[in-house]
Amino acid sequence: MSSSDIFIGETIGTAILILLGGGVCAAVTLKASKARNAGWLAITFGWGFAVLTAVYTSAPLSGAHLNPAVTLALALKKNGIEWSDVPIYWGGQLLGAMIGASLVWVAYYGQFLAHLTDEEIVGAPATKAVEAQEKGAGPVLGIFSTGPEIRVVWQNIATEVIGTIVLVLAVLTQGLNDSGKGLGVLGALITSLVVVSIGLSLGGPTGYAINPARDLGPRIVHALLPLPNKGGSDWSYAWIPVVGPLIGGAIAAGIYNVAFA
Repeated sequence: MSSSDIFIGETIGTAILILLGGGVCAAVTLKASKARNAGWLAITFGWGFAVLTAVYTSAPLSGAHLNPAVTLALALKKNGIEWSDVPIYWGGQLLGAMIGASLVWVAYYGQFLAHLTDEEIVGAPATKAVEAQEKGAGPVLGIFSTGPEIRVVWQNIATEVIGTIVLVLAVLTQGLNDSGKGLGVLGALITSLVVVSIGLSLGGPTGYAINPARDLGPRIVHALLPLPNKGGSDWSYAWIPVVGPLIGGAIAAGIYNVAFA
């Protein structure tokens, strides 16, 4: 596949992933959404179906990595992708994640305004609530990116590493196409179900980023969007859902090379 196919495929696929995944978070979170308070099951299955749709859409172009941790693992895997392709994959994934997050804002524009101007949600006066949230997570940051329920750095990193190992091992052992460099048709279904399983079993502590682009791209969009009373983007935590999944992907590739290759 060409560099342009890789970049376009990863951009489109990751945009769909974040549009549908962030979309279910917005649907469950925002005031005046018909799905508000639908709960964790809706979020986990919404993300699983988002993965399924994104993979089937982008696999013919790029192999549908959609995740820098998966790309890293496939570069480390024996007979995997070329290292020169890694920045192309990562660039498309980050751009796609930002596009997808922006589209969530467009689709839920009225709901964002209603939510962030409600005194019961942002406090009264709203400016005091914003000042209190500048250093931490604002009231809608969870729609865009992840955050821990309890801030314990080593545990938060470990949770992301463990979840990503499960995801990437499933991709490497069950999900690859005949070339071994991207997801196949059956692999897309398997991977989406694994994402649901990770969300249900391991998502509670940190919100299971398990994907650096999925967290970083939307967090950047949250920081840039003109949302009233949006509060902070929690940059002090932002490195954990980037570093943790990359470590997990590398470990999973090592396990695969030793035990399965």
